[in-house]
Amino acid sequence: MENGNSEHEISVSHPTSYLETMMHLFKGNVGSGIFALGDGFKHAGLLLAPPLTIFLGIICVHAQHILVRCNEEVTRRVNDPVATSGFAGTVEMCFATGPLALRKYSVFMRKVVNVFLCITQLGFCCVYFVFIATNMKQVLDVHGIEMDVHQHMAVILIPIMLSTWIRNLKYLVPVSSLANFLVIAGYIATMYIMCHDLPPIRERDYVASWHDLPLFFGTVIYSFEGITLVLPLKNEMKKPNNFNKPLGVLNVGMVIVGTMFVAMGFISYLKYGDAVAGSVTLNLETKEVLPQCIKIAISLSILFTYALQFYVPVAIMWPQMVNQFGPFKWPIVAETVFRSALCFLTFILAEAIPQLGLFISLVGAVSSTALALIFPPIIEMVVCWQNASLGIFTIAKDVMIVVIGLLGFVTGTYESLTSIIQAFSK
Repeated sequence: MENGNSEHEISVSHPTSYLETMMHLFKGNVGSGIFALGDGFKHAGLLLAPPLTIFLGIICVHAQHILVRCNEEVTRRVNDPVATSGFAGTVEMCFATGPLALRKYSVFMRKVVNVFLCITQLGFCCVYFVFIATNMKQVLDVHGIEMDVHQHMAVILIPIMLSTWIRNLKYLVPVSSLANFLVIAGYIATMYIMCHDLPPIRERDYVASWHDLPLFFGTVIYSFEGITLVLPLKNEMKKPNNFNKPLGVLNVGMVIVGTMFVAMGFISYLKYGDAVAGSVTLNLETKEVLPQCIKIAISLSILFTYALQFYVPVAIMWPQMVNQFGPFKWPIVAETVFRSALCFLTFILAEAIPQLGLFISLVGAVSSTALALIFPPIIEMVVCWQNASLGIFTIAKDVMIVVIGLLGFVTGTYESLTSIIQAFSK
């Protein structure tokens, strides 16, 4: 039996410290999504958005704790850390060791999780194309180099595709650290610029119309999407039990991240109102030097992150391709062709949907919701059922999280697709 995720977890030979793990957690959660939160807050209103963001954040972090606990329990049951090392492997083993009636679904569940993992990661990759191209267009327009957004995407396809040819994650680690630094610098500078001359709060909607809420939901869930990293990060720690204890990496890291999210969303929407863009960097006055630097820094950071996000779907899909069509005469050439084709697919999708904010909502609603809110409570019920520790409280809580997830999934997908179709018909 091949195991879900073990062969493609981001593994480094040296175990990480508390602070190093915190930095990785940070990078996994603070990306293009944080700059979209102003657009998200616009769809909920200035007073409703912050508590809702905190509420969704708490649910997402709770779901991450569920995943870690279920992982620990099934690892104890099967006594095979390799089989349960990743998200998909954990879900598979929860079902394989769960109630007899559910055991036959274990391989199917692993495949479903892997499909959602691939959709999520490739969705991120599509968003990155739009994000970099729209920001770079603004910077280059100022300097008289005027091209269409689609032409910008074609230009950045070259460095992005070259970065996907790196087959060893070890070479991506220093690049990831640089991306981390650039995105934090960009965040601080963006907040600094926006905090000047803020309009009074009464000029903004306190509560937006309720049918805009699904778009808010999609954007926030997209931003909180760090659940795919939780198990690899924990497994890489010197002291793994420091990951999910009360003042562990997960809680402390996510409180900092959540605070940054609320601050960014609130200030962005307060500053620009309904004019706030799908990424607030697009609202900054491009004629000045600092905003140009911010746009370049964040675009570079996202460019460097593409290969890391891309790594997960390749590691899930490539072994399947080898099983199906291999062995290949020139395996490295075959893999490089496959990587290039997959990268080109994300480029084509990005060209098709140029609306950044709607794209982010769609990715968040479709795939992030399933991974962050729907699978963890389901596996908790499966695991507790087998332990005979499934109380009424656990059932009620897990069913509530699944219902919130499904509601967000259905309404968010519907609203995003409707808005995308409207944007096209204009």
